[in-house]
Formats: sequence, structure tokens, C-alpha cells
Amino acid sequence: MTPGQIAAYCMTLPSVTRVVQWEGVQVFKVGGKMFCLVAPPRHGVARISFKCAPGHYDALSRAEGFKPAPYLARAKWVSLDKPEVLTTAQTKAYLRRAHAVIASALSRKKRAELGLGALVAGVLGL
Repeated sequence: MTPGQIAAYCMTLPSVTRVVQWEGVQVFKVGGKMFCLVAPPRHGVARISFKCAPGHYDALSRAEGFKPAPYLARAKWVSLDKPEVLTTAQTKAYLRRAHAVIASALSRKKRAELGLGALVAGVLGL
């Protein structure tokens, strides 16, 4: 998927908002918390960065094409300079999981307000 397609897909996920910060980086949030970043070409950070499930971070950050996300690695984020190394299905699966990981960290009240309870349970297998 291209960065534009990734951005468009993020906006299809439930209760997502988008802001532009940090010299043109598109920041996708759920419940006010970031789950994916899409940087413009020639930006100082990787093209795509997203939150990982904590149990997947170590393996994913060392997988081909991935690296720990600049400034966000300690929070278990990974980056891709070339998102085309993943298939569309893989990219969407990683983004759905990133969205669910962040949504699951929201308060129960906030998840209920956003209608995210069943989504989080389904994606994370809870």
C-alpha cells in the first residue's frame, strides 16, 4: 500500500481522527491517542510508524523492512521506510491491531463512549 492508501485506510477504522503535526506528519488517533504516523516524502522519520502489541515488538522490530520507530521505540512502535514490502492484507492487519492496542488502553468509559468495546475484544482475541 502507498502512504496515501495507508492514510485512507486508517480513516476507515472506528472513531479515528487525523491531525497534521511535526512538519507535515499525518497522525492518526483513537480516543485522542496515536496509533499510526504517515510522514511525507523526504521527512526525517520513517514513512510509516505504528504501535505494536507489546508481545510482538521484539520480533517485529527485527523483521525485514522494519525497525524500531525513532522517538517511539520505548513505547513499542515500529517503522517502515518502504511500506510496499508488506502486502495490502498484512498492512491492514498491522494497522487494525495498532488501533485495537491503543483502543484497549483507553478507559472502559471512553471505549464505551466511542463504541469500541466489541472491536477491541475481537481484534485482540479477548
